[in-house]
Amino acid sequence: MLKRRARAGKEDYSRINERLARNLPRRMPGGSLVWLHGASVGESQLLLELGQRLLELRPDLMLLFTSQTQTSARLLGPVLPERAIHLMAPLDTPGIARRFIRHWQPDLCIFGEGEIWPNLILEAERAGAKRALVNGRMTDSSADGWNKLSGAFKRLVGRFDVVLAADTDTARRLETLLGEPVQSTGNMKSALPPPSASEIEIRRLRENFLADRRCILAASTHDGEEAIFLDALKGDDTSALIIAPRHPDRGNAVELLLKERGLTFARRSRGEVPTPRTRILLADTMGEMGLWYRLANSVFLGGGHTPGVGGHNPLEPVRLGLPVVTGPDVFNFATMMDDLEARKLIRKLKTTKAIGKALQSMAPPSQEALQELNDAADAPMALTLAALVPLLPEPGLLQ
Repeated sequence: MLKRRARAGKEDYSRINERLARNLPRRMPGGSLVWLHGASVGESQLLLELGQRLLELRPDLMLLFTSQTQTSARLLGPVLPERAIHLMAPLDTPGIARRFIRHWQPDLCIFGEGEIWPNLILEAERAGAKRALVNGRMTDSSADGWNKLSGAFKRLVGRFDVVLAADTDTARRLETLLGEPVQSTGNMKSALPPPSASEIEIRRLRENFLADRRCILAASTHDGEEAIFLDALKGDDTSALIIAPRHPDRGNAVELLLKERGLTFARRSRGEVPTPRTRILLADTMGEMGLWYRLANSVFLGGGHTPGVGGHNPLEPVRLGLPVVTGPDVFNFATMMDDLEARKLIRKLKTTKAIGKALQSMAPPSQEALQELNDAADAPMALTLAALVPLLPEPGLLQ
């Protein structure tokens, strides 16, 4: 199965042993080991911030990060703290889970959001490791599915020493399934700083591409959402547009759409340089969202018009002072979106006409609204750290 996935470009041949928990590097010498696991980019960034905060409180710790996707591996690798390592996540089979836990002997295992892997959780318990589920998120449909297996859910998730929910709705659903109170700490993603960007590259693109034009960004789009974005701005021939698909490997499909519509574009992944005559920059690369946000005057955030996706985190563009429009289907961030919409920091819109009008006319958030948001941003991270630190062994002497 792994070899098939590697042939399809979904696995790295050179890291298949990590997925099988074979030929692993040695456990790092020193203090207690904390294992932090997240599925993909969003969860990994969240856990990276959490790990860095843990190191500030406990410099003796060693951190092991695991994730499922190559994209998250590429992003995490260059920014890991000194006392940290990243591996591709082990497959959740009894033998692999046993090898992984016995090799690393973690003192605390932290699973992010919806990462509930039975064998790894059970092996961690058998090894005496503490276990925590942080920033837990559960939709109504997921809760309905687990209700049919409520006994199994309780026996599995009930084994966590700490269960923390990202929102009150998830906390309520978890309480129903577990039969015990669950703390809602708030969404930890609110504490993540906006992604950085090169000032030189910002200046270069403003001069060579924007050339004083207004810039509208479609960020983290899925199949069909690029067409919605283009339809919404059909009458606007003066703005520069940037399309940054959620999955850069969709670049060919987006290029085909742009060619069908007769639009001039430059494709970032091919190193094509846009000019003031270029209508659209197709930003099909990873790790540059901070650059696109800093060029934009307004943002169409994807994920809200694609069934089953449930929206994407709106806090990055909002905290950079950008007006944000997204679709109505944002169940993964329902509480956050409702709060931001009440503060007039985002708008959830369905029709292309409404989306186009908002992208062209919405004013940036007020400084007062942004300050209120920033003041509350760190509370979820602080509450999570307060729940996790008591699970750690007492600090020992570094070796």
